[in-house]
Amino acid sequence: MPIPEDVTGDEIDKDVRQELQSLPKTLAEDVAKNLVMVARLIDEDPEGAYGYSKVALRLASRVAAVREAAGFAAYANQKYSEALAEFRAARRMTGTVDLWPVMADCERGLGRPEKALDMAGAPEVHKLDKAGQVEMRLVAAGARRDMGQLDAAIVTLQSPELASNAVQPWTARLRYAYGDALLAAGREREAREWFAKAVEADRDGSTDASDRLAELDGVEFVDALDEGEGEGAVAAESDERSEDERSEDDRDEDDRDED
Repeated sequence: MPIPEDVTGDEIDKDVRQELQSLPKTLAEDVAKNLVMVARLIDEDPEGAYGYSKVALRLASRVAAVREAAGFAAYANQKYSEALAEFRAARRMTGTVDLWPVMADCERGLGRPEKALDMAGAPEVHKLDKAGQVEMRLVAAGARRDMGQLDAAIVTLQSPELASNAVQPWTARLRYAYGDALLAAGREREAREWFAKAVEADRDGSTDASDRLAELDGVEFVDALDEGEGEGAVAAESDERSEDERSEDDRDEDDRDED
């Protein structure tokens, strides 16, 4: 797959660059460029990111960072079985538990929420950092919802991190998930409160909390382009009526001349 000229491979994280030092220099550079493309495209063009991840995987399947990138690219394309296999491979290579929450979410994607809940109660969770533990809580709550256990999902999300006024990278998503669970349970007033709190914490627009809040408040957004097209249609219809009226006047005048 083509690599844009502005991609050098130096953009990758220093830890990943260090992993690639085990490869011949030219090969390491090629792998690095493909990993940069995965990171660049994964949000806006998941299919493109997946393509570059497959190239990197073909070049260096024994590098943990490559297996992890391939896992996330597959995950972004909802290829959960493939993603899980790549994450497991990366975990075997590194011995870390960082990927535990996303592995559990893959189990959800494969229709196995019970397995995700088992993973949420595993000893590995205690080895996660705070961000990882919050992510695991989100996955567990999602698994509860998959099983139709709305009240249990709400309770799962109730935590010191949710109650804290401090804004952390995970705060907006945690508040959003709580609001969404409350809304699903029919607790609309409380849901509105938590969507509003999610908006306050969502500095980078990682959720659509503002849209959900507006929806609960009954606010409707009108697309300016559509509105303009509507006005144009009205104007065209008005012009058409005016033309018809002029034609009618002309016919009346012709009739009077004949008389």
